Amino acid sequence: MKIKLFIFSALLCSLSFVAQKHKYLDFPKITDAEVQNMTPYLKADAAAEILYKSYHYRVDYNGNMYADIISRIKIYDKDKAGDYLDTEIPLYDSGNGSREKLVNLKAYTYNYEDGKIKATKVEKDSKFKSAEDKNYNITKFAFPDVKNGSVVEYQYTIETPFYWVVPRVMIERNIPTKYIEYIFETPKQLGYTINYKGDLKPTFRDVEEKNIYGGEHYSYRFAYENVPAYKEENFVRNNDNYKTSIKAEINSSTINNVFRSFTTTWNDVRKRLYESDDFGLQLKKTGAVKNLLPEDIKAISNTEEKANAILKFVQTNYKWNNEIDVQTDKGIRNLISTKIGNSAEINLLLIMLMRDAGITADPVVLSTVNRGLLLSYSPSLAQLNYVIAAVESGNKIYLYDATSKYSSKNTIPPRALNYYGFLMTDKDAKQLNVVFPDRSETDLVVDAKLNDDGTFSGHFTDTDTKLFAMMVRESYEDNKEDYQKEYKNRYKFPFKNIKSGPTENGDFSTSFDFDADTFVDAIGNKLVFNPLLFLYSKNHDFNQEEERKAPLEFYCAYDRDKKVTITLPEGYAFENVPTSKKFRTQDDSISYLYKVTQEGNKLTVETTTIIDDSSFPKEYYPAFKQIFDNITKLEGQVVTAVKK
Repeated sequence: MKIKLFIFSALLCSLSFVAQKHKYLDFPKITDAEVQNMTPYLKADAAAEILYKSYHYRVDYNGNMYADIISRIKIYDKDKAGDYLDTEIPLYDSGNGSREKLVNLKAYTYNYEDGKIKATKVEKDSKFKSAEDKNYNITKFAFPDVKNGSVVEYQYTIETPFYWVVPRVMIERNIPTKYIEYIFETPKQLGYTINYKGDLKPTFRDVEEKNIYGGEHYSYRFAYENVPAYKEENFVRNNDNYKTSIKAEINSSTINNVFRSFTTTWNDVRKRLYESDDFGLQLKKTGAVKNLLPEDIKAISNTEEKANAILKFVQTNYKWNNEIDVQTDKGIRNLISTKIGNSAEINLLLIMLMRDAGITADPVVLSTVNRGLLLSYSPSLAQLNYVIAAVESGNKIYLYDATSKYSSKNTIPPRALNYYGFLMTDKDAKQLNVVFPDRSETDLVVDAKLNDDGTFSGHFTDTDTKLFAMMVRESYEDNKEDYQKEYKNRYKFPFKNIKSGPTENGDFSTSFDFDADTFVDAIGNKLVFNPLLFLYSKNHDFNQEEERKAPLEFYCAYDRDKKVTITLPEGYAFENVPTSKKFRTQDDSISYLYKVTQEGNKLTVETTTIIDDSSFPKEYYPAFKQIFDNITKLEGQVVTAVKK
């Protein structure tokens, strides 16, 4: 990856402001004007706007934390504001008696009817266990009677004994915000660092010592007015990584004149994992896997071949239940018995079987893409939600993940490709890059014949390799009908005999036959058409006009190849044939080739686009835009077939 990618991490700094007094906005009473108003305050076409948002965290002398959350949102277009009409509140349960509690939940939908505000109270719909983490219970409710113009509002308090785990608060959202504030108050005996990420600066800010709640406290308060909607960008794995946010991290305590540092290292995290019943103690249950592997797998002498065979054994015999966690839920023995388990159970079993076969295998813990970037400078078990296997062979480390039936050595699901993780051996913790180390290819091949009547008939093949092959195969196996329907949505002409499936060498291919009359313009006795046929696109996705905020992130480095061969009928000849051309960036990060070959009445056009890395700093965006502008222009050239 390009090293400049992580320039943004310098923004993750601690705030240290001189106390400044400001008048903050107390939670205002709902007004007739707010409910009657149908014109967005900040963005004319906004489907919804946040009128008021407040996050108030306070820690008491007993080590309990209270989170008072208030939200008021104006709905302008209910059909496009669905994300704000259902609310989920996660509550953590440690499993050993410590749990979070939801109190004082109040929620209303406000409408203006018969000259006054009508308030409809919201009832809690359900409480259920999180699919991603067994330790979370979710309280969910939906707002009733929502119309265009409604205001939806909720407020609640979460009581939690986990004062050392303060949630990250997103300041920038996908809709505009008139006012949002963040308040954090803690007794002076506890020291916290307020980590601030992003470019947006607060309108008001106060950092001071106060005598409140019966004692001396540190108080942090930040407020923002008229925050524009964050426009999410293409080619970003998780846009939340680049939005402005605030998070309090505990660093120390001084109780009864005894100083305690909460600063931990990744080695401390490693120790906690290896002491856990749901991680390290599971790995010690070697007897559970003693006779699971067939002898023919154990007899393989080559380490990599043996590891590959063990991966295939787990993929074939055990099924992932789609639950993500860094620790087991029901344990390895239950997985062996039921043949189904969460991500940690599947991959810890993989490690145990590799160790049983004499392979040096250890867990790599990480944060998935949806969870957000792992903060290497702030070690925490709470950041982790996934584990994969690492095999050491010949001074190299290879990564494995058996949750996917189609993964292979170093080809692991994209959810885990989140830049880096930590290799946790029984002795130390070591940071590893977790990226796809190779280049994947997409090969689009068309073999077409121009008919006398100006129609085209031919055969098309779309082949993906390596990481791309694994991804499309998973999509195909998940829903074959929907997968092939995507081709019908993409190519607006009749085709038949569509076939999809893996090839002998592990690639994945889709093909079909076509007959189409939409590619040719007839001008007298001349037929004019683009030689790339339906592989030509008038537009590209590098079309952002605003200044780029985030780096460009791809699943991996890649080649995209197109090859179209066109055969003319007897009595026709080509005219105005384009010439070959190639161009690249100065550092060869992006390169492109347009190659034209003619043999009699047969014309072949080949294009190759090469992106040599999986991520680029945002400063590269103008280069991408310029090159793809040129590609679109070059591929827009047409040829003429003339009847002799």
